[in-house]
Amino acid sequence: SSQVSIWLSTHNFQLSWIHARSSFPAASPCHGGCAEVDSRTQAVAGERFLLGCISCKRREEVSARATVDWHFKPLGEEEFRHIFHYDHPIGDILHEDFSSRLEWHGTQSSDIQMGAIYIHNVTYNDTGTYRCTIHRTLFLSQYDEHVTVEKEVELSVVAVGKRACASVISKIMMYVLIVVLQLWLIVILVLCYKKTSEEYDAREARKALKAQAG
Repeated sequence: SSQVSIWLSTHNFQLSWIHARSSFPAASPCHGGCAEVDSRTQAVAGERFLLGCISCKRREEVSARATVDWHFKPLGEEEFRHIFHYDHPIGDILHEDFSSRLEWHGTQSSDIQMGAIYIHNVTYNDTGTYRCTIHRTLFLSQYDEHVTVEKEVELSVVAVGKRACASVISKIMMYVLIVVLQLWLIVILVLCYKKTSEEYDAREARKALKAQAG
C-alpha cells in the first residue's frame, strides 16, 4: 500500500489527512523530522483531493535534489499515463484529462521529501491507481547517490450524498454512544447509593440493638 502525506522538515511543515473533506493546510517553514503515513483513498466528486507522496530522506544532514513524477492508470485499463512532472520550482501538467486541475502542494525547495499534488474538481473518471515516483540525488562527500522511490494510491470517487450519509450515521452513532454511557453511569450511581444506604441502615440497626441490650 502507498505511504503518503504529513511531514516536518527543515524547509516545510505540513499537517495533512485530518479534514474529512481532504482540505489541508499549506506548508510553512519549520525544523523537524519526516514521517510517512497512509494517504486517503476516497475523494468526493466535484471537490478537490490531495494526493500525497512522501519519501523521507534517511540522513537529514546530507544535501539532495529531487524531482517528482505522477502517473495515472484509470480503472479497468492496463497502462499508466504520465500526468505531472515537478522539478523545483516548475510543475508541468502532462495529460489533457488533468489540464488546469493539478496543483503542486509538496516541498517548496529542490530537496523534495513530500510530493503531494491537489486534484481540483474531481470526477468519476479520476478513479484508478496513481503512482508517485521520486528521483533523488544525494550529494555525498565523495560521490553522488541516486535513489528512486515509488508509491501508489488506489483512489475511488464517491458522490457527495454518500459521504454526507456516512457522516450523519457516524454522528448518530456517536450520540447513541454518549447516551448509553450516561445511562450506564446513572445506573452505577444508583447502585452505589443503594448499597451505601443499606450499609447505613444495617449500622443503625446494630446500634439500636446494642442500646436495647445495654
